[in-house]
Amino acid sequence: MVQDNLACVLHKEYDLRLEHKPMPEPQEGQVLLEMGCVGICGSDVHYYEHGRIADYIVTKPMIIGHEASGTVVKVGKGVKNLKPGDRVAIEPGVPCRCCSFCKEGRYNLCPDVIFCATPPHDGNLSRYYTHDADFCYKLPDHLTLEEGALLEPLAVGVHACKRSGVGLGTTVLVLSAGPIGLVTILAAKAYGARVICVSRSLTRLNVAKACGADIVIQVRNYQQEEVELIKKIHNALGRAPQVTIDCTGTENCLTLGMNVTRVGGKLMLVGMGPQTVSVPLVNACAKEIDILSCFRYVNDYPAALEMVASGKCPVTKLITHNFQLEEAVDAFKTASKKSDDTIKIMIHCRRG
Repeated sequence: MVQDNLACVLHKEYDLRLEHKPMPEPQEGQVLLEMGCVGICGSDVHYYEHGRIADYIVTKPMIIGHEASGTVVKVGKGVKNLKPGDRVAIEPGVPCRCCSFCKEGRYNLCPDVIFCATPPHDGNLSRYYTHDADFCYKLPDHLTLEEGALLEPLAVGVHACKRSGVGLGTTVLVLSAGPIGLVTILAAKAYGARVICVSRSLTRLNVAKACGADIVIQVRNYQQEEVELIKKIHNALGRAPQVTIDCTGTENCLTLGMNVTRVGGKLMLVGMGPQTVSVPLVNACAKEIDILSCFRYVNDYPAALEMVASGKCPVTKLITHNFQLEEAVDAFKTASKKSDDTIKIMIHCRRG
């Protein structure tokens, strides 16, 4: 093993550098991974552009990246579930395992979770990286490292569908054909739902169709077209959607979600938009709509892995760009342009 641990380090907004870091050593319960693939997430781009997300502020250099896969090269003391040579998907959040949330099985809400590339913790866009073994999931031989890295965003869609009760025959409206909207479509289809997707981007709606959306509708202005849009959605489905999953967090989409969802239905909030929005809560109350939210994922990696391994979720359809680790700065510049043609950028960390 060559002692070369090149890493992509964010110093402040728009200041991303490639630096050589010391070779990490796995502690008890950890594995040392030769990183395979790391996808660029919208939160990574936000840190790159602003140096912060809400109260999480980059105050010291931080290795970026959290959508990842790799190959085990060394195991720490006590590791029994993995061995050198195993290829794994990395669940990037490691909780304390001791608090009430962890004990209740909701470890995504753990106040002491260590999450990759969330200040003050480093991420994993590097040549080598250590992670807790019980948050690494062995990949079947027929899956690629690209698919392993894409389990992270897919788990978000799985969690949203599970919390909103999506199942066989459920009619689901997904607002947004961005990366999270698309993985939500993949997950909903894997659960057997009938899915309609609404987005401004015709390019991304075409990808939504490729991901299994039964119906797609383009909208140019949500507020101005809301009445007509609701009619189109109801007519296309033959009824109002039972579940609406908003992946934008915007006021207009949340308003649409409350007004379009069937009486007694569910509105799932996935996207995080402005801190404060104005929405017609009276309408939601009168229809007794359950308004739910989800944060990341919890116990969802096994389901996401099975969906990809079985062929139900062709996640690689989301990859539009590929870069080598040495080109990571250019990869982030490409992501920052926010083109409709750019959905998922994959960075390959292995030499050659």
